[in-house]
Amino acid sequence: MKSHRPQVAILVGSLRADSINLKVAKSIMLIAEDRFDVEIVQISDLPLYSEDLDATPPVEYERFRKQIADKDGVIFCTPEYNRGVPGALKNAIDVGSRPYGKSVWGGKSAAVISVSPSPIGGFGANHQLRQLCVFLDMPTLQQPEAYLGGVTAAKFDADGTVTEETLSVFLEKIVSAYATWLSRSAT
Repeated sequence: MKSHRPQVAILVGSLRADSINLKVAKSIMLIAEDRFDVEIVQISDLPLYSEDLDATPPVEYERFRKQIADKDGVIFCTPEYNRGVPGALKNAIDVGSRPYGKSVWGGKSAAVISVSPSPIGGFGANHQLRQLCVFLDMPTLQQPEAYLGGVTAAKFDADGTVTEETLSVFLEKIVSAYATWLSRSAT
């Protein structure tokens, strides 16, 4: 009998084309390729959530909800804006949690990684996301905590892959812990 290979979505909270969070997400994809399948799910095209749109959901809502529903887990890679979660990421969370009673998030194993050039590494956004995961019924990886501070474009090559050894080793640790968490949550 063939075993199920876990399917994981990565949501990147920054919409910027040269985002360090996107670079971290792509590095995670490379590290994780022998453990689980990973897809970066786009959130930039999602219209702002409105309950009025649920009667005839936009195609972007339908696409996003299906992509998340088909996954076993979600990794959030996010910056911190004004000590919280960026609006685009919060909007994606809202789109996936509605219509009421039809959330696509429930039971999905989560990991929260906040990435910032500042020394506190997006602490506020990280904890705000963890709080959201509790409400959304997403069991969330507790250790290692992933507040990646002091991360700049200089830690990546031209293709966006991490080159700085300390960051690379820590991402490996996160991916390894998440793979274990994902397998435990699936049983």
